[in-house]
Amino acid sequence: MAWLRPAWPRGAPLRWRPCGPAWARRAPEPRKAPGAAPRAAAGPWPPQGGRGLRTASPGLGEVPLTSERYRVRRLPFSRLSPRDVAFFERLMPGRAVTDPEELEPFNVDWLKSVRGCSKLLLKPQTAAEVSQVLRYCSERNLAVNPQGGNTGLVGGSVPVFDEIILSTVLMSRIISFDTVSGILVCQAGCILEKLSEYLEEQGFIMPLDLGAKGSCHIGGNVATNAGGLRLLRYGSLRGTVLGLEVVLADGTVLDCLASLRKDNTGYDLKQLFIGSEGTLGVITAVSILCPQKPKAVNLAFLGCQNFSQVLETFTTCRAMLGEILSAYEFMDEKCMELVEKHLKLSCPVRDSHFYVLIETSGSNSTHDEEKLNSFLEQAMTSGLVTDGTVATDDKKIKMLWSLRERITEALTHDGCVYKYDISLPVGKLYDLVTDMRARLGQSAKNVVGYGHLGDGNLHLNITAESYSHSLLDAIEPFVYEWTARYNGSISAEHGLGFKKKQFIQYSKPSEAVFLMQRFKAMLDPKGILNPYKTLPSSS
Repeated sequence: MAWLRPAWPRGAPLRWRPCGPAWARRAPEPRKAPGAAPRAAAGPWPPQGGRGLRTASPGLGEVPLTSERYRVRRLPFSRLSPRDVAFFERLMPGRAVTDPEELEPFNVDWLKSVRGCSKLLLKPQTAAEVSQVLRYCSERNLAVNPQGGNTGLVGGSVPVFDEIILSTVLMSRIISFDTVSGILVCQAGCILEKLSEYLEEQGFIMPLDLGAKGSCHIGGNVATNAGGLRLLRYGSLRGTVLGLEVVLADGTVLDCLASLRKDNTGYDLKQLFIGSEGTLGVITAVSILCPQKPKAVNLAFLGCQNFSQVLETFTTCRAMLGEILSAYEFMDEKCMELVEKHLKLSCPVRDSHFYVLIETSGSNSTHDEEKLNSFLEQAMTSGLVTDGTVATDDKKIKMLWSLRERITEALTHDGCVYKYDISLPVGKLYDLVTDMRARLGQSAKNVVGYGHLGDGNLHLNITAESYSHSLLDAIEPFVYEWTARYNGSISAEHGLGFKKKQFIQYSKPSEAVFLMQRFKAMLDPKGILNPYKTLPSSS
């Protein structure tokens, strides 16, 4: 692919000119760092397939049981009996699954890192059916694992032992949408991408966007307080979710499915369940505020030579783009190498140590392009950015987004992945990656960093040829101690799930953890909802 390299006289007006399937503008060739190796030839562009999560990890049967790998002790729950199975088959004929082959993918997370051994999968269609399931399980002391699209990254969505899997896969009905207020009410099993497609036909969008959009459920998004790519512009789900319908552990249906922007009557109970990871109740329906679809979207993909330039570029674009800035993502060169190597995607920007993806969204294309061009002129002439390309149509925008969104997928092809989702002061964000590389040396295959810089959210990923206790011991608790030293959070958006629950003290004081455990004991006294997850074991 050829890219234009026009000469830019200082002060000359900025013009983006078409060249091949994208838009590009380049500064003079940057100097390579001493000893830097040339980049490998790029693979085909555009990417093949959609934007959903994919994996080429080992077969499901090869994944070790979580209980054995992590040496977990089973809590004294009842074991499933033929009588129990008969009850559920009567309750939902054809939707109580006991076939081992059909159960297998529901027992394993999509990263192929944790595996349970549930013998029963239930697929309710209504909150009433969920209520009957939980009432029965509470009486029988049967543990339950709520599950949405099973796209979680911390082992929170699959059983640890033989918990009954309660899937929302058939709870996919859109209940209502108000085109005046932009308020959507839907069941918890609606797939995020399907909701986005439905809303776009109405001139609206979902306030969150994730790489897993083709598989994840909105109920799971809310239960994990998912962040994603639009948080910088539209805020977190704690602000956009207006109401929830939740079924409690004893079968009580809590109907707080409000469709009001303002409701100041008593405690805001929905906040208890947002981010609770299915440990306090099962979310069955969601009311969410959706913004109007922008009429003009631009995407700039830029190259920077060091992380200081990434930070200064963010400061500059935030000041110059203001209200139209909707996303600011970064990734290091190791991420790009993996995306090119394993997924055969092609990066349009070369010889950069860091890459930045900037999205603008607004209502006036001329206004937005003028602001973006002014920012890019400033960034390029000041030396913050050494190379770049811009897309304005949907196809090219999706091509560029795939370079960022499919990093997680590329990592799964690189071996066993140790994933960390960290919040830090923005200025310290990449220091953790640098320190981790120095600490692990040759014991790790790759140590990469990328994430939502505008939100102060780093995705630190470490790959190795295979799982290793010694490597895990070198990473943890060092990564959490490092994060706590700079007053960060050990979970920015992925949750704690099974893998991180024992490290919550690095982000929360003991008094806060104790209060959380009291909430859990009050709402789920038998502990049947998603056991072994989110909170550390009570002594």
